[in-house]
Amino acid sequence: MIQKALFVRLDVKTGKESEVEDFLRSGLPVVQNEPGTMTWYAIKMGSSEYAIFDTFENDEGRKAHLTGQLAKLLMEKTNEFFTGPPYIEQVDVIAVKEQSDVHA
Repeated sequence: MIQKALFVRLDVKTGKESEVEDFLRSGLPVVQNEPGTMTWYAIKMGSSEYAIFDTFENDEGRKAHLTGQLAKLLMEKTNEFFTGPPYIEQVDVIAVKEQSDVHA
């Protein structure tokens, strides 16, 4: 059961939007290899505002993701792509509607 999540805000430098979108797309195969990452979303919220939202069953999965390959790559790109460091919020999930919850 999903209980933990991360919400990561990314403020992108002007002119770097398409590079950030490519970078985020390239992150999908990386997180697909993380057994503790249940869901992962790269989100565009405005012209230069992006975010990552991902979910985990427990703190162990979340911690593994925070120290994983994509997190390291993201931090390496901070000066190149972003106006400041990513704003990382560790949040608790209260309720989830999963696809398996749908009844035909």
